[in-house]
Parts: sequence; C-alpha cells; structure tokens
Amino acid sequence: MPGSQGTSQGMGIQGFSPLSLTGVLPFLPLAQGDIDYQVDRRGQEGLIDEVLAEPTTRVLLVNAGKLAVPRGQAAVVDYEAAKMRLALLPGAYMADELATHPGAVPIFLGAYGPRTDAEHMVAVDITRAAKPVAVPPVPDAAGVGADDAFESVGAGQAPAGSATSIIDQAAQRFDWVDLRGFAPHASAREAGLATSAASLSMWHNSQRFCPCCGAPVAPALGGWAQRCTSPDDRGRILFPRIEPAVITAIVDRKDRLMVQHNAAWRNELLYSVSAGFVEAGENLEHAARREAREETGVRVGELRYLGSQPWPFPSSLMMAFKGQAETDEIRVDGKEVTDAAWMTRDEYTHALIAGRLEAPGRATIARYMIEEWLGREL
Repeated sequence: MPGSQGTSQGMGIQGFSPLSLTGVLPFLPLAQGDIDYQVDRRGQEGLIDEVLAEPTTRVLLVNAGKLAVPRGQAAVVDYEAAKMRLALLPGAYMADELATHPGAVPIFLGAYGPRTDAEHMVAVDITRAAKPVAVPPVPDAAGVGADDAFESVGAGQAPAGSATSIIDQAAQRFDWVDLRGFAPHASAREAGLATSAASLSMWHNSQRFCPCCGAPVAPALGGWAQRCTSPDDRGRILFPRIEPAVITAIVDRKDRLMVQHNAAWRNELLYSVSAGFVEAGENLEHAARREAREETGVRVGELRYLGSQPWPFPSSLMMAFKGQAETDEIRVDGKEVTDAAWMTRDEYTHALIAGRLEAPGRATIARYMIEEWLGREL
C-alpha cells in the first residue's frame, strides 16, 4: 500500500500535541443499551419461569453466537443504510419449549422500565438444544410467517404454532446473523441485547466442563454463570472469562496516523490500528506501548483513553487509546504485521477512494478511532 514509512523531521506546529484535542469516543456500536440487568434477581429460584409468564416479556434466540432475525433480513447485511431487528418472541412461546429441550440455555438479560411495569428480556441459546420429548400437538391458528404469528398472539395466550416446536423450526423460520453483521444495522438497544446474548452463548458452548475438576457444568444465576455439578466441588460457581485487549491509534508529531495490515487478515486491503492482548502482570498503557514496538518498532509515549467496548469473538474487551509516537521509523515484524505506513488525512482519504485500502468494519472500535482522527465519518 502506498504510504510514507520514512522518518519525519521536526515537531510540526511548535508546541502542539496531536493528542491535545482528543476526547472520549461518543458512540461505539457494541457498548450501547439502557437495560437494567437486575443483577440482584439472578439467584432467585424459578426466575426464568416467573419472567416468561409475564405478558410483556420478550425472548430472542441465539445459536452458536448467531442471532435470529426475521426471515429475509440477512440479505441486507452488506447494505450500509439498511435497518435490521431481532426476531423477538413472546415469553409464552418459550415456557414449554425449555421443559422439552433440556439443552437450551435461558439467559435473563434484564428489564426496561420501572420494576412495577417492566418489559423483561430473555435470551435462549439453542445451540445444544436436545430433541424434544413427546408433547400434545398445538392447533395451528395462523399458518402464516413467523413474525405474523407472533404478532397475533395476545398477552398470556398459548403459542399458536404447529406440532413442531419453535426451537426445532428455528433454523428455517429465521435468518441468522453474527454480531458483526447485526450491530451496525440495529438500534442501540437491540445491539446491546445482542452483544450480551452472543457473548454468553459462545461461553456456554465453549466451556462445558469445570476447569478445576473436569465435571460437567450447569447454567446458573440466570445464565450469567455456571455451577460445577461435582458434589466434591461444593457447587463451585464459574463466571465468563473476559480477555482484556488494547487497541491504539498512533499519531506522529505531524498528526499522521499509522495504519497497518495484520498477517492474519484474509483481506489484503484491510488496514487498521495497533492492537493486542494484555499480558499477565501488565497494565493497559504498558500493553499498548509494547504491542506498538513489537509489531512496528515505533515507541509510543503519551496515551489518551478513548473508550471501550466488548468484542465477543469470543470473549475480548477492547480498550482504546490514542498514542503519541516518540519515534516514527517503521520496522514491521513480518509475523503479526506485514505492512504499516504513516498517512495524512488526505492520503488516507485518497487511498480509500482509489481502493488501495479498506477501513475496519462498522461494528469495530477501530473504525470509530480512525474517524476521531479523521474528523468525519467514513
């Protein structure tokens, strides 16, 4: 990719720090949402059954981290201005389904509004839903599309589906999209719901045994934890592991941004900013500086915090910084990073227009970090 990899001279504007006007990012697509988690209820006996019985409860389905959306909506993933929504089911649809599908994992996401009149939200992970036991057939009252059928069910009514269960039909009745595809097209509220549901879905399906003794685990605390089933482990509670990672937009004294291409990326035109995992015994600032030097040879001095967002692919938390380069000679390591360059705003814009590089996706924090430097939306 064309760009400047040499050493710049001078300080730019005398005394000016490119970090001086840096502010916290105002919007991040996976860090939104206004739900009340109601954490104090997670240990309540019979919580899921009680919540599903509420007429205002809505349920979203998740399968191996992918989210159920109305049929046909997966086709709009690549359309920038298109809108997308979750396929939300009334709680009454799921009460019996959970009893007949022991592999399904219900997750109490929380509620909107005051507790006396709250709209509860539940996610059901159907990744390992077992074959159902025999149940009496339910009359088909609608015989129409999934969304139409859901809208026709009144508060407290039994499901109006066929003898085949919703969980069994889910793969065909809905489209399934991952969080990268869904979040850029969704409301802040639904993006927040989807992020929690996808994160917990992937955790429940990757950790099936106690890491301490190897016994099977069972969901606990409303789906936000697991309990070891070994009697010798005295009901050990396990929580999702979160892996902290830093991501840094590095600018030099001329306020040029360093963009780089990672060897693991299949898209050869994709260029982003410096990123890596925090190591044991390391703070965030040290990790940001270490990653930059390891990958590109650039020393970073002053750092400003920009924000954070979960990145559940499968379990990261991205913490963003903007960093001031103390040196600007680039020497890529050739292993993790294969190319890097300093770019002015005009150079970056022209490279995008000419198709010489592509920006990070709209669900990534990196995109909003680049926009903060660029001064406009991409």
